[in-house]
Amino acid sequence: MADQAEGIVSLPTHASVDETISRLQSMLQEKGVQIFALIDHSGEAKRAGIDMRSTKLLIFGSPKAGTPLMLASPSIAIDLPLKLLVWEDAGGQVWISYNTPEYLQKRHALPQNLSDALGAVEALAKNAAK
Repeated sequence: MADQAEGIVSLPTHASVDETISRLQSMLQEKGVQIFALIDHSGEAKRAGIDMRSTKLLIFGSPKAGTPLMLASPSIAIDLPLKLLVWEDAGGQVWISYNTPEYLQKRHALPQNLSDALGAVEALAKNAAK
């Protein structure tokens, strides 16, 4: 795993950033999960004249799953919708990074029965990293 900040997991994948993003988008669409945005950080850096290794952020979620979390703990809205960061390191290794469900549960003092809904991001990342 890559160096990690508290509450972030980074899983290696053998696919490129673009292939990994495409795989994630397909999995989300198959499950009927809404994709809110795809932010191409490296593309925007290039437009600004700055070189950056491929880095993209996928923002997705389900209002049906997320709204009860925000009703229980409004502060979690700062971390929702869920996000997966797909990025390439200096050695060419591609990673999928995400906030752990445990970190989000603790950070926002969510009841355990509600925080189980956050586990979907972990399963999605693990499946895409295969």
